[in-house]
Amino acid sequence: MPPHLFTDHSLGCRLERAEAVANARFVEARAGLVPDSGAEWIEVAGAYAMYDGPRSPCTQTFGLGLFQMPTPQEMDELEAFFGQKVAPAFHEVCPLADKALLPMLNARGYRPIELSNVLVMDLRQRDATALVRNESLRVRIAQEDELELWARTAAEGWREFGEFADLIFDLMRVNAHRRDGTRFLVELDGKPIATGGLAIHDAVALFAGASTVPEWRRRGAQQLLFECRCQYALDSGCDLAMVCAEPGSSSQRNAERHGFRVAYTRTKWELTKSSKAD
Repeated sequence: MPPHLFTDHSLGCRLERAEAVANARFVEARAGLVPDSGAEWIEVAGAYAMYDGPRSPCTQTFGLGLFQMPTPQEMDELEAFFGQKVAPAFHEVCPLADKALLPMLNARGYRPIELSNVLVMDLRQRDATALVRNESLRVRIAQEDELELWARTAAEGWREFGEFADLIFDLMRVNAHRRDGTRFLVELDGKPIATGGLAIHDAVALFAGASTVPEWRRRGAQQLLFECRCQYALDSGCDLAMVCAEPGSSSQRNAERHGFRVAYTRTKWELTKSSKAD
């Protein structure tokens, strides 16, 4: 990591808010596409709480305890938000959050269930060395009348996980309609084979939506998407890029190959019993 880019509280606030805003825009897109879905988000004690359906990975909070320490009454409000939706209460907690948050979560009946790495890169110091590229590939931004095409291509890249096929296409379709997103398509001889997404907040570019149709992998599509998104982010005034990945996963390895470094590891907490029942 560049010497001037320290993993401190201010960096954590920028990264966590960038992801929270991107997810809020996702929830708003869902509400617009499916008005009776109940999709909505609220802000409590600086945390964004999202509801996008009981199966959606967006149904959780971001930034809890990072911008301010929640009071017991504010935790009640958050839990009531999920309870009224008949959804589990999940909190994605940054390790830079207030230290008093962990004993509070324990006391209220939460347990840690998942880890994720947040990776960051200083766009101004990235290695822009020219790489060998597949000249048959072309990358461009998907237009408004191509949102369904982008979603289908993105979902096709996950078809190995057939049991989640319906959920993945649904998520990609909503993602395509987010009002703050920029969607990139890679084409091979005019055929879409890969996708990538980008959302920007507070000069932070959140990279997501990376997907390549299985039979067209290892041709340089994701490398091309990475370079183009970096340049787009720089041209848009960003100084940081971020990506979230499962620790030790291929997604993390790919991000590190491109110059990202782990900023911190988050813990997802799930409410397993009501504190009011104690």
